[in-house]
Amino acid sequence: MKKIAAIDIGSNAVRMSICYVLMNEDEYFFQKNQYIRLPLRLGEDSFKTGYISDNKINSLSNALLSFKYTMKVHGVEHYQIYATSALRDSKNSNDVIKQIYDLTGMKIKLIDGLKEAKVIAMGNPIEKLDFDKTYLYVDVGGGSTEYSIVRGSDDKKSKSFNIGTVRLINNLVDELVFEEVKEWINENIDDESKLKVFATGGNINKIQDMTRTKSGKPISYLSIKDLYNNLLDEDINDRMIKYNLNPDRADVIIPALRIFISTMEWANTNKLFVPKVGLVDGMIKEIHNSMNSVN
Repeated sequence: MKKIAAIDIGSNAVRMSICYVLMNEDEYFFQKNQYIRLPLRLGEDSFKTGYISDNKINSLSNALLSFKYTMKVHGVEHYQIYATSALRDSKNSNDVIKQIYDLTGMKIKLIDGLKEAKVIAMGNPIEKLDFDKTYLYVDVGGGSTEYSIVRGSDDKKSKSFNIGTVRLINNLVDELVFEEVKEWINENIDDESKLKVFATGGNINKIQDMTRTKSGKPISYLSIKDLYNNLLDEDINDRMIKYNLNPDRADVIIPALRIFISTMEWANTNKLFVPKVGLVDGMIKEIHNSMNSVN
């Protein structure tokens, strides 16, 4: 039974997903065997100073080495590493990639925002969608937010914006970018009555739990807005204790909520569906497709 792995070097955390490749008749399935998330927060360096520091490089190297040994134990046959906003925006990204390769023997591939949005959309079950509806995907990350629109059998429209939770908590986002997102959504969505919005990323998964929304059910606008207002009245320690949040989640959850609420208002929807997928899920499918094309 084959195993493949995807590693996402994000602005807030580094993630690895290891999956079994299963087959039922003529259809492939990817069953998660292990998922690891390490909160390195590379964006703190990149967005503030424009460079990834030596300390962060060492932390990233240690994280990837731990992933490498974990994959060896699991017998992973193929893997890919993508780096997103924090590393692609850093001025020393090429040096970081070289140092990481020298230290670990692992190759990092930088991807732009458009590629990131398209790969995220790959992780969603598009084949099960109704062709008479429009689907909007929003993935909120630490450095950027990716949007994709799927309508019928047409090609996906995707775009990345530099609105991320780590950028926002460090006051590094121009408010005009919010207007750009609003304009892009309004230009590309015709009939809101047939619109369904999917939200992905670690923050929305936690928000679903915090709003006590059952798995498979959409999060309502009122519940997400109430959560946002309640969290604003509490300091970070109270948030950690009351909602069982990790320190690296307790601060970014508020800007994440702001982005999701704004997206719902721009799209004129009161429901947010949570498929619980992300970049690594799209990467798994992409890796498998490339393996088959080679064979």
